[in-house]
Amino acid sequence: MNYHIPYVAERPVKPRSNGITMMMDKGLSNREAEEFVNSSGEFTDFVKLGFGTALITRDLHTKLKVYREGNIRPYFGGTLFEVFYVRGMFEQYREFISEYKLDLVEVSDGTITMDHDEKLRCIEILKNDVQVLSEVGSKLAGVYIPLESWVNQMKTELQAGAWKVIAEARESGTIGIYNPDGSANRELIGNITDNIDQHDVIWEAPLKSQQVYFIKMLGANVNLGNIAPNEVMAMEALRLGLRGDTIMDFIPAQLV
Repeated sequence: MNYHIPYVAERPVKPRSNGITMMMDKGLSNREAEEFVNSSGEFTDFVKLGFGTALITRDLHTKLKVYREGNIRPYFGGTLFEVFYVRGMFEQYREFISEYKLDLVEVSDGTITMDHDEKLRCIEILKNDVQVLSEVGSKLAGVYIPLESWVNQMKTELQAGAWKVIAEARESGTIGIYNPDGSANRELIGNITDNIDQHDVIWEAPLKSQQVYFIKMLGANVNLGNIAPNEVMAMEALRLGLRGDTIMDFIPAQLV
């Protein structure tokens, strides 16, 4: 900070396992990635190359190097895992992530039909090579997953070796743990927080209102993902209590 001011939230230093911010790169140029690292790299833990963009990103090795040199861990979005898996190319996927020297991967089944035991098997195999993030929830509108299934899937995927589970919301923030209007599905989220350690969950929260909701509910060091590049610094200000939405959350009661 450029000036020491009391009563701001404490944030753990990187590398950290709590208070994670995951930025979603939907196609930044390498120059834009460099500019992002310069402006917001210190606030960012992971960068997800969204969807299957890793297959069509020009000079991918250079982009990954930019993020790594900025002390950010890049990884490929879970949809890319699905692209390989649905074609019967799981071993080729392992070779692909090895070629690009990733130490973090995402396993998801948000758009394909996949037996859950098979998903667990993939997690168990991949955990021997890299850290695994597993995503729970469907990307398809109208697909209903019972509350107990969300919790059961998260528990079993953590038991299979996932480091953290991601609660699905898509980049739009209108599906999964949210209602179609972007508001929080409070019953679902409450059921998850009642049964899963919050440190084990990364909540996708692309919209400011969703970020505010989780910071107010779970604190400054809640794990949040699918943050747009130009919103990372603004969200860090939310975490610290440096925006109007959270400015009073960290002020001692006797000063209010």
